[in-house]
Amino acid sequence: MTQRQNRATPWRPVRLAGAIAILLATALAVTACTSGSPEVKKTPATVQNESAAKVYGGGLYVQPDSLAARAADTLRADGRSDAADAASEIAKTPVAIWLGDQYSVSEVRKVVAENVRAAEKKGVTPVFVLYAIPHRDCGDYSAGGWTAAKYPIWTQAVASALKGHRAAVMVEPDSLAMLSNCPDEADTRIPLVKEAVEQLAAAKVPAYLDAGNSHWVSPSVIAERLKKAGISDARGFFTNVASFYPVDDERDFASKVSRLTGDAHYVIDVSRNGQGWKGTWCNPRGTGLGQDPRVASGSSELDALLWIKTPGVSDGTCNGGPAAGVWFSSYAEQLVENRRQ
Repeated sequence: MTQRQNRATPWRPVRLAGAIAILLATALAVTACTSGSPEVKKTPATVQNESAAKVYGGGLYVQPDSLAARAADTLRADGRSDAADAASEIAKTPVAIWLGDQYSVSEVRKVVAENVRAAEKKGVTPVFVLYAIPHRDCGDYSAGGWTAAKYPIWTQAVASALKGHRAAVMVEPDSLAMLSNCPDEADTRIPLVKEAVEQLAAAKVPAYLDAGNSHWVSPSVIAERLKKAGISDARGFFTNVASFYPVDDERDFASKVSRLTGDAHYVIDVSRNGQGWKGTWCNPRGTGLGQDPRVASGSSELDALLWIKTPGVSDGTCNGGPAAGVWFSSYAEQLVENRRQ
């Protein structure tokens, strides 16, 4: 025993020291591994960086009582079956819901709430259009809008009704591009658009601003207007609303505007561009419906191809049309007949 004890006496601390060394080495290795791979912090989701699939979760909402649907019912009751069929064809497609000064503050809140509830029941996303800026359309066929004092109250009602819900909002078609036609409106219009964007951003609702179209205002000019109007708080911008240019033209233009605005996202209106530009913006002959609306699945700044303008609604009292915003049955039939295949 004495011999064993004498032999074990120097061995025990060596073994203990070795064990401690192993533990220390392991701890150091774990520390080194941890310090070499710091914890990845997720970037908070915002209206700017969410994917298009998230922004338009579930797909696009079809409004059951849209202008096209109501027109179809009226035309069928009047025995105009061909005109009713054309209206029905348009009514089954997702089209943006236009909110204008025909709705008071209380009424617009109700319209938004009703459509949001209906969309949520189906698990889809509604798209709204604000169209009530003062001196809308620079006093042309679609003249109208709220006063500068009333407009922010009205837009706040929309933002409040959308808070906590999924939706996308197109803010005032023609409002920025058309400043080339009525530059005196800029000092009033740009701050109002910016305030509307801020209201929607506070409600966490993705907003898109007006960038005209590929054959109107240059990318550099419209980019400066977009910056002044608060695109940094918005999701991005839209192009080709109520116009007829091909998608390739619009994508080329929009990509340039996007680069000039911090890689802002964008959507393109394809509601009536199936046959391209026909020489005029107001109820032109020979036009057709564009491709079906869809949410983009790629990684570019293009979020979606949408039907923002309601096909079949008159641009104004030109080329035989009724007043702007009124259903134009023969025009709707033409659009359906010439639909892009």
